[in-house]
Parts: sequence; structure tokens; C-alpha cells
Amino acid sequence: MSAHSIREWPTTLRPRERLDRLTPHALSDAELLAILIETGLPASAGEPARTALDVAGDMLRRFAGPDSGPSLRRLMGSSVRELCAVPGIGPAKATKVLAALDLGRRAVEEARGDRERISSASDVHEMMSLALRDLQHEEFHVLLLSTRNEVIRRLLVTRGTLDASLVHPREVFRQAIRESAAGVILVHNHPSGDPTPSAEDRSVTRQMRTAGRIIGIDVIDHVIIGERRYISFLESGLLD
Repeated sequence: MSAHSIREWPTTLRPRERLDRLTPHALSDAELLAILIETGLPASAGEPARTALDVAGDMLRRFAGPDSGPSLRRLMGSSVRELCAVPGIGPAKATKVLAALDLGRRAVEEARGDRERISSASDVHEMMSLALRDLQHEEFHVLLLSTRNEVIRRLLVTRGTLDASLVHPREVFRQAIRESAAGVILVHNHPSGDPTPSAEDRSVTRQMRTAGRIIGIDVIDHVIIGERRYISFLESGLLD
């Protein structure tokens, strides 16, 4: 289909009308993205016009996984600037795509319930891996726990390389005190995919453990999320 605008397509082929008729499950990833992108590119400099569906396909190929297959996970972990490198995608379209993908992620997390109980590092990995495993930068989160090890709240403390000078105990424990948390679990990711703790990871953990003892809020564990695996300071005997 060579028409520049999807509006020129037969109604039965338009992604938006197909979604209305068949439900979202019947559409491909590219078709769903095309609904968000809305418009394509006109012909120019000898290049043929491209529809929103063409642009969506370009986007999926740019963020293809290791097996060269399209990867929504990589797309979800990208930045607005990276998305804008795809011809036909500007900041408005990029932010719309990222917002839609994150709503999907939040819907998955919401299904687990606000008061999920943590009984092991495996529970932490299950809760946090979807949000952290594909990021190209580090994020440091804290899970606030009740006396029954129920998650009261999840807090994003900082983005960027983990550093003891950036992750200050007051940022970690201020909300924990307000929420009357009995304990906290530290969680961050390694974009490399290897969750092996660095010297800085160990330093930050010691600093938080020391502050927690003074305040009376226990640092129960520090879980590092990698690609398909994780490392728990508690289970690895690294807390002491």
C-alpha cells in the first residue's frame, strides 16, 4: 500500500478501524504503534512517501533485539532523543509512544496489587525486573515494607551511575519514616546485564545499613537486577 496517509487506505486495512472491529489483540506491534504515530512522511528528494505503519516498522527495526527481531522492551527503555532518530518521529510522537508503553508496564504491575508481600529476593526480582531490566541507565529504587513485609510504596531515588555521593540516606529514609516503614529493600539495575555487585554497590549498601541502624529502620536486602538474573546481598551473604 503506497498511499502516504493511512486515511487513503480501504477502511478494512486501517489499523484504527481494525482495532475497533477486532480488539487490540488482533493487531501487530507495528499497527498499534502506527495508531500512536498517526502520520507518516511525504515523498521528498526522490524518496517515496511513507505511512505511519512504515514509520512504525522503521522504529521497531531500529530497536531490534539481539536476534534481529523487533523488541518492545528495547523501545520502552529508550529515550525521547533516541526515538527521534527515526525519520518521521518528533518529540511529540516519541513522548506519546513512551507514555503508552509505560502505561502498559504500569498495568502489569498494578495487577500484582499495591500490597504485595515480599518473602524472598525472587519476589523483588519479579516485581522490579519489568521496569528495570531494559534501561540504558541505572536507577536506584527503594521498597518500603510494613512489619508483615508488605510493600507500602516503591520509590525512585535517583537515576544515573550509582554513587555514594548521589544516593544519600536522607533520600532513602525520609519517606520511610513518614510511611512508618519497618524495613526497606534497596533495588537497582545494571544496564550491562551483569548483576555482579561493584565496589560502589557495596559502599552504598554499607552506608544505608549504617544509617538504617541509627534510625531504627532495617535495610533488609539490596537486589541488583540484570538480564534474566539478579543478585541478592542477603542471599549472597554480602550484607555484613
